[in-house]
Amino acid sequence: MMLKKYPLYLLLIFLLVSLLAEAQFPVVTLWTADGEGMYKKKEGNIVKLNFSTNIETTVINKSQLTTAAGKVIDPAAFNFSNDKGKLLIFTNTAKVWRYNTKGDYWVLDIASNKLTQLGMARPAQSLMYAKFSPDGKRLAYVSGHNLFVETIASRMVTQLTFGGARKLINGTFDWVYEEEFGCRDGFRWSPDGAQIAYWQVDANKIKDYLMLNTTDANYSKVIPVEYPKVGEPPSPVRIGVVSSAGGATQWMNIPGNASQHYLPRMEWSNKHTLVVQQLDRKQQESKLFYCNASNGKSSLFYSEKNNSWIEIKSYWNKDDPSGWEWINHQKEFIWVSEKDGWRHLYKVSCDGKQEVLLTKGEYDIASIEYIDEANNCIYFMASPNNATQLYLYKIKMDGNSEAESVSDLNQKGTHQYSLSPGAKWARHSFSNYKTPPILEWVRLSDDAKKANSRNATVVKESISNIQYITITTEDGVTLDAWINSPKNFDSTKKYPVVFYVYGEPASSTVIDRYGSQRNFLYQGDMNADGYFQIGVDNRGTPSLKGAAWRKAIYRKIGTINIRDMAMAAKKILAKPYFDKDRVAVWGWSGGGSSTLNLLFQYPEIFKTGISIAAVGNQLFYDNIYQERYMGLPQENRGDFIKGSPITYAKNLQGNLLYIHGTGDDNVHYSNAEVLLNELIKYNKQFQFMPYPNRTHSISEGEGTNLHLKTLYTKFLKENCPPGAR
Repeated sequence: MMLKKYPLYLLLIFLLVSLLAEAQFPVVTLWTADGEGMYKKKEGNIVKLNFSTNIETTVINKSQLTTAAGKVIDPAAFNFSNDKGKLLIFTNTAKVWRYNTKGDYWVLDIASNKLTQLGMARPAQSLMYAKFSPDGKRLAYVSGHNLFVETIASRMVTQLTFGGARKLINGTFDWVYEEEFGCRDGFRWSPDGAQIAYWQVDANKIKDYLMLNTTDANYSKVIPVEYPKVGEPPSPVRIGVVSSAGGATQWMNIPGNASQHYLPRMEWSNKHTLVVQQLDRKQQESKLFYCNASNGKSSLFYSEKNNSWIEIKSYWNKDDPSGWEWINHQKEFIWVSEKDGWRHLYKVSCDGKQEVLLTKGEYDIASIEYIDEANNCIYFMASPNNATQLYLYKIKMDGNSEAESVSDLNQKGTHQYSLSPGAKWARHSFSNYKTPPILEWVRLSDDAKKANSRNATVVKESISNIQYITITTEDGVTLDAWINSPKNFDSTKKYPVVFYVYGEPASSTVIDRYGSQRNFLYQGDMNADGYFQIGVDNRGTPSLKGAAWRKAIYRKIGTINIRDMAMAAKKILAKPYFDKDRVAVWGWSGGGSSTLNLLFQYPEIFKTGISIAAVGNQLFYDNIYQERYMGLPQENRGDFIKGSPITYAKNLQGNLLYIHGTGDDNVHYSNAEVLLNELIKYNKQFQFMPYPNRTHSISEGEGTNLHLKTLYTKFLKENCPPGAR
């Protein structure tokens, strides 16, 4: 998912992580097979931690990770073969779009202490997604847009695909599939290791967006990015199966025009059959097919439709679409759907003919955390009574049981979990708006509702100026909000107000979590300086309030969300201690777009705006995201125009600071320049800061973060002065 889709606290995390050379996209726990512990890197060694005893045992020492030439291999990530006889090490990583997903791979044969580098004939730092065959004797990986298999003992390399190039991608994905579907690792070993199934993306007909690097040499350098804009047909994608010993690919014959649908999920059902999900271009119809790996024939066995859009697994599984939730020896699988108006769990027979609703009631599940077949239950995150919070629940897979809480419901706020095999232990984190984060390992008791740790968690709440409220606007819409008040607040005086906004379907800003109510770009203490800070969640945000709430924004980005935020601000600002002449709004990406729309459409409310990396024209963004939420511009172009900030730029009355990175491959720099032209056309005065070659995060380059903070703070203080009056 793009940065655009993350709220403030996650954006801060991203900015910090992006500075780390070995940043990895999945922050996962490598559990022991028995579920009683985990593996981790410590002081150059790899150790196993047993949770019950809290004893650490070294399983791989630093000397075993040292080459014959004396080079120490520092793992950015590692994994064991199924028999635990070999260790796969990922190191010397490099970024591909968002995350460090290419680099070098080494294999350690633990018994012989032999350390071998994979892909020696391939360019350095070019291997992606290496993974063991089921028997642990071979590894498959992508390099140079082609698939390879390497036999560990003989070091024999077999190339499986040919012709791979920037626009013909085998075993991984193009920009938009990665960004919007979470698709990155694009191949799967068959259960018996005899074959490999993989995606191929043909981006040859996809137009390039040309970025321009003007600072790294005397002559500028053009950087092309294959990027299908809204209204452009999807990148044709197909799925093939090839013998792991090499040979011809058998392509799956999936019905439909490949340039008018998407294939966001694929896994093996058994060693002979694939299961594939297809979405139509509007993402309103999902079809599941079984595909015969030998002859490519496909058969439809399950489908559903929605009048707005259908969510896929990456949306409710932490941006990861991989895996299939088989149960009962693959006679059934778990499915997530909003077909009854709430995001619920279903148990579906493998032929798609029978389904059982598991989570009944007017509440949404947020994510599946673990399927515990041994105890016939599923662990999932939800918050039936407060959409700003999150708790762990479990439910029996019988269709007759009620969900029961695993989290302590008296510990109000946001809980997060990662469960070990067998649901024996969990990595648990918790915070709320006045409680700093705690992190612990907890044992999940079979005979108790609550998760109990070895040492009882001591939750220390701080004195807080923050309150969570609900607001009912003049339109009769009830919205969640938080208000962060100034220190030494005096109700007889008037104070400036700064709204933090996002507003689109990808993220919520009103989450009961520590730190999400604070402004990381402000230099100093906004509370001490006398600012109110406010966040509001409009209709269309992904809050756990039912499908009707989330999908009210369909074909209305830039209108209904902006109206909700503006009417909420109007209601809040009716209090006499808010200075209506000092009202500012700011946001990043989708929040930058909302900032522009609020400033332009409601100048009587918002006097100052700081917009960062905004989509100025919805027709400039990618097809998967924009068409999912807005439809096809060929059919309803007027909705795109009506919701775009550029349409209202002529209405600017207040103070605007617009910021954009010229190297933004996500929200392209052209968004900035067309908006600037429109402002210039109407003689609207504003301040503009382009950051040369910076991406969507505006985090690259020496001094960038400090400069951005200084710029932001100076503009805010000058145009929305701090302090009570």
